[in-house]
Amino acid sequence: MRLFSSYKKVEYNDEELLSLFKKTGEAEYFQRLYERYIPLVYGLCLKYLQSPESSQDAVIDIFENLSQKIQGYEIKIFKNWLYSVVKNHCFHILKENKREIIVDFDSQFMESDSVLDLLNEDLEEEKDKALSYCLKKLPEPQRISIEKFFYEDKSYAEIVDETGFHLKSVKSYIQNGKRNLKICIEKNLKE
Repeated sequence: MRLFSSYKKVEYNDEELLSLFKKTGEAEYFQRLYERYIPLVYGLCLKYLQSPESSQDAVIDIFENLSQKIQGYEIKIFKNWLYSVVKNHCFHILKENKREIIVDFDSQFMESDSVLDLLNEDLEEEKDKALSYCLKKLPEPQRISIEKFFYEDKSYAEIVDETGFHLKSVKSYIQNGKRNLKICIEKNLKE
């Protein structure tokens, strides 16, 4: 008689574990899901924060925050979503500590330096007026996302929480908003 031979631990994919966690609220499901990605989360944190201690703290913070807030998110592919959350969390830590972020960005994510200069606190009066004018001209979702990201130092995840916008939308609003600001400001400074 074999008592334990029929026992087999069921292995779920990411989306199944996420769905079970959301339905039941049982922390075991989220724990199993998160444990799969601890090496990825730690590696990303280490890449951005460049400190093993800070990275370990960030991994714990991310886990605690996600386990409490994940119910409110619509997540299609957990791994991609987690990657974005971790990156934003690290950027938020770096912003809080006022450290320079040394990362290679693809050109599609980074606009020209002139836009970042325009969003600097030491704006010349002319640029400041143009920026104020152009911010008001942006579509509301772009304006809100730009203001929260650059002026209130909010991460993508925080903007999602506060506005109810989807994560992809927030990224798009910020990217398009920066481009629209640049065009508008350059046009106004020429006049």
